[in-house]
Amino acid sequence: MAMRKLGRPTAHRKAMLRGLVTALLENEKLETTVTRAKELRSLVEKVITTGKKTDLHSKRQVYAVVTKETVSKKLFDEIAPRYSDRNGGYTRIIRIGPRRGDAAEMAVIELV
Repeated sequence: MAMRKLGRPTAHRKAMLRGLVTALLENEKLETTVTRAKELRSLVEKVITTGKKTDLHSKRQVYAVVTKETVSKKLFDEIAPRYSDRNGGYTRIIRIGPRRGDAAEMAVIELV
């Protein structure tokens, strides 16, 4: 599976995606471009799956991605238990049409 470059250098892209993961887990809904949403989906799914295990190793793996401590606490206490009986497919992407400024295709990504 090829990662999308999103027109950014590696460090910038990783930082941006970490920020998006944190924002999505915090607000449970996020408006962004379709390509970013698709890239974000795989990362968020992996983080939530890791969050289902509550051992120290998985906590450290989550802390490596999520940038806010309060959000990672929310992941382990509220979000992950909610999906305990579900094997993947925690997010939904809904296209909402072009952005006014540059006509970029926009989408809402949310936790199911």
